[in-house]
Amino acid sequence: MSASAPAVPQLSLRAIILSMLLAMILAAANAYLGLFAGLTIATAIPAAVVSMAVLRVLGGGSILENNIVQTGASAGSSIAAGVIFTIPALIILGYWHDFKYSWVLAIAGLGGLLGVLFSVPLRRTMIVEDPLAFPEGKAAAEVLKAGENPGGGVKTLAFAGVVGSLIKLAAASGLKLIPDAAIGSTFFGRYFAFMGTNLSPALLGVGYIVGLNVGIVVVAGSILSWNIAIPIYHAYFLNSDPELAAKIAGAGAADIGYAIWNAKIRYLGVGAMLIGGIWTLFSLRKSLASGIKSGLAAARKNVGAAAIAEVDRDLPMKWMLIALVVFTIPLALLYQAIVANWLVSIPMTLIMIVAGFLFVSVSGYLAGLVGSSNNPVSGITIATILFASMVLIVLLGRDSPIGAVAAIMIGAVVCCAAAVGGDNLQDLKAGYLVGATPWKQQLMLCIGAFSCALVMAPVLNLLAAAYGIGAPTPEHPNALAAPQANLMASVAKGMFGGHLPWTMIELGAVIGALTIALDEWLKKRGSSFRVPVLGAAIGIYLPLELMVPIFLGGLLNHLVARKHPDAVSEEARDRIHQPGTLFSAGLITGEALTGIIIAIPIVVSGRADVLALPDTFQFGQFVGLIVLAVVAWLLYRSGAKAQG
Repeated sequence: MSASAPAVPQLSLRAIILSMLLAMILAAANAYLGLFAGLTIATAIPAAVVSMAVLRVLGGGSILENNIVQTGASAGSSIAAGVIFTIPALIILGYWHDFKYSWVLAIAGLGGLLGVLFSVPLRRTMIVEDPLAFPEGKAAAEVLKAGENPGGGVKTLAFAGVVGSLIKLAAASGLKLIPDAAIGSTFFGRYFAFMGTNLSPALLGVGYIVGLNVGIVVVAGSILSWNIAIPIYHAYFLNSDPELAAKIAGAGAADIGYAIWNAKIRYLGVGAMLIGGIWTLFSLRKSLASGIKSGLAAARKNVGAAAIAEVDRDLPMKWMLIALVVFTIPLALLYQAIVANWLVSIPMTLIMIVAGFLFVSVSGYLAGLVGSSNNPVSGITIATILFASMVLIVLLGRDSPIGAVAAIMIGAVVCCAAAVGGDNLQDLKAGYLVGATPWKQQLMLCIGAFSCALVMAPVLNLLAAAYGIGAPTPEHPNALAAPQANLMASVAKGMFGGHLPWTMIELGAVIGALTIALDEWLKKRGSSFRVPVLGAAIGIYLPLELMVPIFLGGLLNHLVARKHPDAVSEEARDRIHQPGTLFSAGLITGEALTGIIIAIPIVVSGRADVLALPDTFQFGQFVGLIVLAVVAWLLYRSGAKAQG
């Protein structure tokens, strides 16, 4: 690594503008995807490919300019994750009826900025002195180094984006040419039977990105809910709930299944996610302690600015401390606006600062070990909400009507900070490998994070008005599930005396514990197949039809890999899957952005079917299955063209 300052431009005006645009677009897409399927996708590599193509059109860009663009744009996934995991809980709890722009901006923007600040001291320890793997940072660096000819990647992204966009436009929320899902349900005596698949290309792309192992785990969780738990509950326990039995009397098989799932069975997933989050933190306790120790040690270091080379220069510590105070004051005022008691809002602010720094350290360490995509940010947020709730119970009382909201507000800032902090270190790893200047990357991620925060509230309001968020209602029968936000709301509500189906939550915790035991057994056997409890819990919590295309996408990933049996190294496997990964990212982005665009006329007109064509132009489930099969073939062909 050269000690001299890079002579090529990095923070150019065109790179900043392009990065901000990509960050906002990808944040909106990830918000839709996360509320829909409980998952977000990493955005650094697609952003790098787009950047290389755009800057080439504008006269050519250096590898360091492209690195700056992907650094800022990568905030699109981290800010979106931090927001959708927590803030919709305020709608679910009934505290908000819509997303307040200034509040969302403060939570997401300031939380993201704190995440960058808290992660700056970690760079030297985790990347330079005692380097961790940071797999996605390494992958982004390889894409940047190999970016001499990005045209093929851009064409793949663009074509897949058009495919995803057209199918979303043709689906039930748009022209209604094809349905959103192909579903079959019936009763065999008193036993409920259900099978189906969503026809979303985005979910197929998600499955390809996460792989077959995760695809099997999430679909198995849904099968447990829909083909085991719901039939058992309907056959043997429905009569013990007269209110639910009366509600579904005379309904069709599918409506009965969804009613039982919504009222009872989905809480199995809540219990499994709760025990899974706690176990994840416990099982990584040594790594967590090491991450916190590294963060504290790095924060104590005081290296003179004159002694630091340009390629090793972070944001100045003095300005970081000033910024920390400046960013914390608005959050303290926000907490005061909620509880109207400085004796409560000041402890809330202190909890947020301490938990923010500790969990950014944890998030950064785990991102270095397993990557940002596998970083258990939801588990970190659960731990924050549980700890904050215990303190707030002392200050406010268990029956406080505002206690759950206050806990969610603390968790939301910490979640945004932890998500951005882990992502920042991935970007700094990529920058370290290509010779970038750290402080310029850190500044760019601050800009990218705040740019994303500017658009989150309008996007969330648009999605909530058009599709609904949380439990299905007569007005929004296919509401966006927002699984993590539902979990956070359930945890906070339960801590403050809320009425929840605790029997189901406890049974879900038992299922989660058995899943953990199975995973530990597989680990001891050295099995390459694992059963991550949080993946299984998401499958339990969400409808089966959402998990089936994720499984199919993972199967396509496996079939592509089998065409290259000689690729044994991680780098070779990444090269094989890169075209398929770009195609998947295009499907996801195209569908998600079109879903947001379609929401505009729905909200303006007040009609969910405003774009629908007459019935004579509407086709059934069979045509939808054919369309999904064609998309699957295109995805497989894209991946199979990779060169070993």
